Amino acid sequence: MRIALLGAGRIGSMHARLLARTPAVDQLIIADAIPGRAQAAAQELGPKAIALPALEATFDHADAVVIAASTDAHAGLIRLAIERGLPTFCEKPLAHDLPATIEVAQVIERAGVPFQLGFQRRFDPAYREARRLVRSGELGMLYVIRLAGHDPAPPHEAYIPTSGGIFRDFSIHDFDVLRWMTGDEVTEVYADGAVLGFPVFARYGDVDTATAMLRMRAGTQVVLTVTRHDPLGYDVRAELFGSRDSVSVGLGPRMPLRSLEPGAPPPAGPAWPDFVHRFESAYVDELRAFVSLVAGESDSACTAHDGVEALRIAEAATRSLREHRAVALAEILAGSRGLPHREEEVLSPR
Repeated sequence: MRIALLGAGRIGSMHARLLARTPAVDQLIIADAIPGRAQAAAQELGPKAIALPALEATFDHADAVVIAASTDAHAGLIRLAIERGLPTFCEKPLAHDLPATIEVAQVIERAGVPFQLGFQRRFDPAYREARRLVRSGELGMLYVIRLAGHDPAPPHEAYIPTSGGIFRDFSIHDFDVLRWMTGDEVTEVYADGAVLGFPVFARYGDVDTATAMLRMRAGTQVVLTVTRHDPLGYDVRAELFGSRDSVSVGLGPRMPLRSLEPGAPPPAGPAWPDFVHRFESAYVDELRAFVSLVAGESDSACTAHDGVEALRIAEAATRSLREHRAVALAEILAGSRGLPHREEEVLSPR
């Protein structure tokens, strides 16, 4: 199997290393918009990888495509790959805003070409076990879910105006894994936020600290906290409280949180430094699942429709933050898999 890897930045370089170790992958064809970056990645991997100067040229030599380019390139590259009938993996998001995301999802679904979106938390062992416990009924009635997403440090200023805001950029992973774990849908969101530590975010109409309350169709209450700065490390957790059991994802020896109870030992550490280290095994399994999809051995583990639905929740949270009111998901544009289009205004990225 020959895989074209489009983008050799931080995520792309990691995907290159992982794909090169995947037994079914015979060759990687790497391209990047920045001269020299693809060549450097290929040289690091040895004879299994080659570099080409143009992104589109890689399609001529590939059996499948992995897109890890900048966000503004995703939609166009997906279209090119789908038009060629090439099975495609793309890091989130599908496109820069919701209308474009719906449009790309419809292109994918009409073409029927195998496609997988990059929400890696679906492949983390603890999240998978949480899903099993919910779906099997072992947790009983699911009362409350608490989600936490705390980055160790804010992104570079140049990233902020193109990120889409804290909910679209960071929390969209929580919104996706929430749907996936529970098999349920969000019906309403109330969100709030502030700039507490980094004034640069206010310059672009964004916040560095936010919260959200979400109501699920089955009645489960969900509370989310998200910050751009945790001085102790990368902290991503999910806590599920049911009528039969309560469990946590992310509660372990490397979590950047310490107990103040007398005699309670501190976490063994070291704390997770970033998402790459925290979810490395998930990224491995995610790409293996894509290779299996390309080989025709399995269905997509994360569809374009899933990307649309996670972004709809992020849009609702963003609108709620701006308008200081609860926002129903019914207010947010839909359109994937036969959902009716709505004409309400969709907020553009911050």
